[in-house]
Amino acid sequence: MIIAIDGPAASGKGTLARRLAAHYGLPHLDSGLLYRAVAKALLDAGLPLGDVGHAVKAARGLELAAFNADVLKNQAIGNASSIVAAIPEVRQALAGLQRDFAAHPRGAVIDGRDIGTVIAPNADVKIFVTASEPERVRRRRAELAAQGSPLEEAAVLADIRRRDARDRSRPTSPLQRAADAHLLDTTHLDIDAAVRAAIDIVEAARAG
Repeated sequence: MIIAIDGPAASGKGTLARRLAAHYGLPHLDSGLLYRAVAKALLDAGLPLGDVGHAVKAARGLELAAFNADVLKNQAIGNASSIVAAIPEVRQALAGLQRDFAAHPRGAVIDGRDIGTVIAPNADVKIFVTASEPERVRRRRAELAAQGSPLEEAAVLADIRRRDARDRSRPTSPLQRAADAHLLDTTHLDIDAAVRAAIDIVEAARAG
């Protein structure tokens, strides 16, 4: 069973995907970490984020087992990854890695921006996770505060809007809801309620 979860930044899709993967005993891939890893490689080398050649080389050299999610989750890398993710050649270079992960014999849970539309268009279950802008800002501020990097509300709002604009307007694999994806608005749901709602969606899909 392949479960594809898409949605904008701070919508809750990552936490939801991890919980679904644990519930169904499936491997999980946060595809955003791939783009963060490419961005980190460029930053570490002192290279421009728009350096297509080096970005593609970094993308092709990625190894999932070598990821350190805690390092990749910081704000600076997150901002940089949004720029790198808009490079069509990088997205193409990373598509095969994601599709190979989705082909796991037991299936997989993958979250990102284009999983249900591009990476796994034939996924058994597609969920598009969303939340109101104020709620997404609140969640991102709480996340950053927990990491020891608090930001003012205005700065977080501006960052989320920039990411949304890049994600939705890029010519290659823009963020959009697949026609057959179930919409899950988590604005007024805590994580446990969101997980229960997602499980209901998965079970309904499995039942046909």
